[in-house]
Amino acid sequence: MTTKLLSCAVLLGVSIIPAFAGATEGKAVYDSKCKSCHGANGQGNPAIAKMMKVEMRALGSKEVQALSDDDLKKIVTDGKGKMKGVPGLSAAQVGDVVAFVRTLK
Repeated sequence: MTTKLLSCAVLLGVSIIPAFAGATEGKAVYDSKCKSCHGANGQGNPAIAKMMKVEMRALGSKEVQALSDDDLKKIVTDGKGKMKGVPGLSAAQVGDVVAFVRTLK
């Protein structure tokens, strides 16, 4: 039993470490490219929402978190609704932003 638990912990540790690293890098990109509209904690900037006449869903909401990683990547790169895509990001940076958004749930 102990061996199985240890094996699971090792496997989880291997898969969590890269995701955490991506989320850390993603936070830096988010802070420089996304935070002004989406807020520090992904709750949205009410002044921007009012100015654009949109309702911003919290990035930690069930609706946003239910989107696939590919859907989130497409939104970051291409935009959605009145939100424009974020130009100049590498594929790795986009993936890192998605990893960070996953931490907001």
